[in-house]
Amino acid sequence: MTERDAAVLAIDLIHPFDFPGAVALLRETRRVVPTIRRVLHRARRAGVPVLYCNDNFGQWRSDFRGNVDLCAGEGAAGAQVVREVLPSPDDYFVLKPKHSAFFETPLRSLLNQLGVKRLVLMGIAADSCILATALDAHLLEYEVAVVRDAVASQTLARTRRALHILRTDRPVRVVAARAALSWIGA
Repeated sequence: MTERDAAVLAIDLIHPFDFPGAVALLRETRRVVPTIRRVLHRARRAGVPVLYCNDNFGQWRSDFRGNVDLCAGEGAAGAQVVREVLPSPDDYFVLKPKHSAFFETPLRSLLNQLGVKRLVLMGIAADSCILATALDAHLLEYEVAVVRDAVASQTLARTRRALHILRTDRPVRVVAARAALSWIGA
């Protein structure tokens, strides 16, 4: 592994979209997928590590690749979206049991090993997993930027409310994709 000052956290992008309210979240996610793809592409091209932090959906015998296959498989509700944001072979992954990508996961150890001090967060859902991860990252003294045009919740109002909380109550940058990419040198 090479040491890098920044990393991109792609949160819950590998998702089955099979819960009450999933149709709304899938609709909002489709809206931000082009920006997510652009950030992923630019980060990878610049050598910025991309870490997929994903729920295990309570499947304690699952693994990340199995979740990718399931969520991108024929007939999966969000298969098209998942196929557009598939991890590359050089990306990292962390399965998480709860909202925050830091809660009871090896994420902090991986970030330390990579020498990461700055995090760019994007994915779903802004009002739960993105918010929880951003707050934990701040608590753990990482510099944090949330890409406002690369996060989604079930409604745009919920996304805006979460971003407002991060912007006003915590020293978390809430920025457009272009500013986030510039901030990490991608």
